[in-house]
Amino acid sequence: MAETADDPRSPSLPPSVDPRSGFDGVTKTFCSLRPTAAMPSPSVPLSAAYYAESLLHSPLPSHPAILDATTGAAVSFPDLLSQIRSLAASLRAHLGLSNGHVAFILSPNRLEIPVLYLALFSIGAVAAPANPASTPSEIASLVRLSKPTVAFAVSSTAAALPRHLPTLLLDSLEFHSFLTSNAASAAVPAAEVRQPDVAAILFSSGTTGRVKAAALTHRSFIAMMAGFYAARREGRPEVKLLTAPMFHTMGFVVALKGVVLGATMVLMGGGRAGVAEMLRAAEQHRVTEITAAPPVVVAMGRPEVAAGLDLSALERVVCGGAPLHPAAAERFMARFPRVELSQGYGSTEAGGISILVGPDECCHVRSAGRLSSNVEAKIVDTVTGEALSVAQEGELWVRGPAIMKGYVGDDEANASIFSSDGWLKTGDLCYFDHDGFLYIVDRLKELIKYKAYQVPPAELELLLQSLPEIVEAAVVPYPHEEAGQIPMAFVVRQPGSNLSEAEIIDFVAKKVAPYKKIRKVAFVDSIPKSAAGKILRRELRKLALSTSKCKL
Repeated sequence: MAETADDPRSPSLPPSVDPRSGFDGVTKTFCSLRPTAAMPSPSVPLSAAYYAESLLHSPLPSHPAILDATTGAAVSFPDLLSQIRSLAASLRAHLGLSNGHVAFILSPNRLEIPVLYLALFSIGAVAAPANPASTPSEIASLVRLSKPTVAFAVSSTAAALPRHLPTLLLDSLEFHSFLTSNAASAAVPAAEVRQPDVAAILFSSGTTGRVKAAALTHRSFIAMMAGFYAARREGRPEVKLLTAPMFHTMGFVVALKGVVLGATMVLMGGGRAGVAEMLRAAEQHRVTEITAAPPVVVAMGRPEVAAGLDLSALERVVCGGAPLHPAAAERFMARFPRVELSQGYGSTEAGGISILVGPDECCHVRSAGRLSSNVEAKIVDTVTGEALSVAQEGELWVRGPAIMKGYVGDDEANASIFSSDGWLKTGDLCYFDHDGFLYIVDRLKELIKYKAYQVPPAELELLLQSLPEIVEAAVVPYPHEEAGQIPMAFVVRQPGSNLSEAEIIDFVAKKVAPYKKIRKVAFVDSIPKSAAGKILRRELRKLALSTSKCKL
């Protein structure tokens, strides 16, 4: 799609912008240093599905569009487009789905999922995928929040859905007949869908509070896909291994990325597959790019994990969803010196905010990268509300076409997360350096309030994980009568280690200011994490409260 006069940004930076850092001294904002991604005018009626199809070159690629690593089954690009159109027409004709209807989706990664997403997009229906491992009570809560007309599930997950909700099984003969219906040969007219219409409801992880339902528009996904297309690399066809579940933002968006770039998307089990299985699939299918959460990268850094495997086709590992420890990044880079470790930062609410691109940038292992195309940012003082400059810490605010429309049915949360002039408040304490690289210090809500001081858990976690005898660690607040809160560490020791609480406390005390000291340690077998690799701090805080009362 061609860029038009309605595009919000000019391809060139204004004179007031520092070309090195991207900081605009007049507006006090940070601009993206990436080339502007061309986008269609927002007034043009257009679905994200039609836009994705428009980016595919003719003739269509001859290699598979989607491939199941477990079964070996594949869908070609011609069949993918045919199935999307057939399914879209069938959903309208047989289920009565149309603009604004919500479809709740409860399924592991399957070949049919990208087809279903794009078919729903093309008729203006809303995709609302959820974690198939959720309990029936959790699912009931998500259903009440999203108000679906219909559900799509598989035989193994359908029983968890509320009985009143009409459900179609993805592994049924009926659904597969929808994919090949001869009556659905014509494409769905793009004019039926407007870019500001909601395309998907994605549920936040709920790691720090109640689950919220983020409504993303067709414009949001068009912006993301435009960014992928603008950053594409010419050369041989890419083969992308998707290890993230497609109900999660990262998996959802990367599935669309594969279609837009004409790449082969190799699907894993969405979190159930082990790292060794993933890497065997990468070897078998000559994978060029892996999208993964930090635990996968950590495992790949161990020499024994990929021993004997031919991963010579691998060019990039895109890591996101949670912070990656710099030591783990360095071990990975030493193990795979010719593979780019492209760390990125984003959220359900904002899409991709920043990323490391190319070998030079990927060496900045502590950074979350430079701002993505068409993204603007502010660093805002958490006390005064003043916009800050380079190398100053504050809350990161972002603005751009990929930002969500808002949380469904939650006016209070919307008023809290959006500023009066449309900036989205990320809740992350960050800063930009003089070269435009973004650094995330910690989540503002997770800062531990020790007396009059704020203690970033991430800083202490990085320090703890520098100890060879510690596999991983997480730090949470522990209530204290005098101090308000004190830092408490949950630690996973290396097998056979006898590292003690006193040794850990003493080690940290020698390296930080007194108010940052770890004052309580609990040893655990594992750190609870979400499907994206985020630490489930709520669970750890509950566990902390079940321990004995702490004394200074």
